[in-house]
Amino acid sequence: AQLRGGVPTVNGVVVETEGGEGVMPNWCVYPPEDIVPDEVELLATQIEEDGGKVLAIYREPYGNNWQIFALLPLMKVQPTPFQRDLSPQHVDRLQEVIGELGRFLDPIVVIRAPNGEYWTPNGNHRREAMVRLGRGMISAIVVPDPKVAYQILALNTEKAHNLKEKALEVIRMYRGLLSEDGSIRETDFAFHFEEAYYITLGLIYERRERFSGSAYVPILRKVDTFLSEPLPVALKERERRAELLESVDALVEPIVHSLRERGFNHPFLKQAVVSKVNPIKRKRIVDISYDEALNRMKRALEKLDPTTITPEDLAAAMAEEAF
Repeated sequence: AQLRGGVPTVNGVVVETEGGEGVMPNWCVYPPEDIVPDEVELLATQIEEDGGKVLAIYREPYGNNWQIFALLPLMKVQPTPFQRDLSPQHVDRLQEVIGELGRFLDPIVVIRAPNGEYWTPNGNHRREAMVRLGRGMISAIVVPDPKVAYQILALNTEKAHNLKEKALEVIRMYRGLLSEDGSIRETDFAFHFEEAYYITLGLIYERRERFSGSAYVPILRKVDTFLSEPLPVALKERERRAELLESVDALVEPIVHSLRERGFNHPFLKQAVVSKVNPIKRKRIVDISYDEALNRMKRALEKLDPTTITPEDLAAAMAEEAF
């Protein structure tokens, strides 16, 4: 123990009995010889004050960063505000598995939000399953770094995201960052966003839940890049890009409809039509801009006569794009 102002402390944490005598905190520290940083001590104290139970303060084995292993009251644990919606089927399955095992094995990751809640970027389905099972606490790894809340896609191990879920989470994350700090640039959070086109597609999915964005991924992956402007400026450009993509889609849909009327039942019919007018196709190095690529597609679609398209044409176009 050390002394702070004459009061016994352990790793800088001051805990006193009613009689004024210092007592050992009832959590362990690893490595035991290290001094826990003040901000981590404060977080541990806040967890206890919030009704949680700190079990250990430790350095994680990869980056040697301080983290806290704790039991948290479920009523204070929430998903990050920009997270995808729950899958009822996945929650049901988790309830079943946890019930069959008779134990909760995988701690969720959380950060402590400014409002005193604990936000989980990767454990919302497990959280909901425990709530429905009538439990009051959940085991969690509490990370002092709030930026972890924005690493949803990298951290999520519960249920694989589909394209719409990824895009919607990214645009919600984008708006969350925008509200916090207008000087942030897209390129600063490229790792967290994963793909620039998730931002563009997210704007469309907000308006059109049934938009078939996957048909455009092969071309967007090559021409839609992260912007270096601050988010308020970048968002306007994203809106413009989304509108341009929707104008392409407005030309694709009537062609797809015409082909279906002719009896085309290919499960990837829309993707095949888009592949046919993709100006990039097999190119590994792309030297045209987003606007140029999509405007070329528009011109090709305007000239395309659906009555001349054969199944072999579409199959060849998709094969060439995938080469």
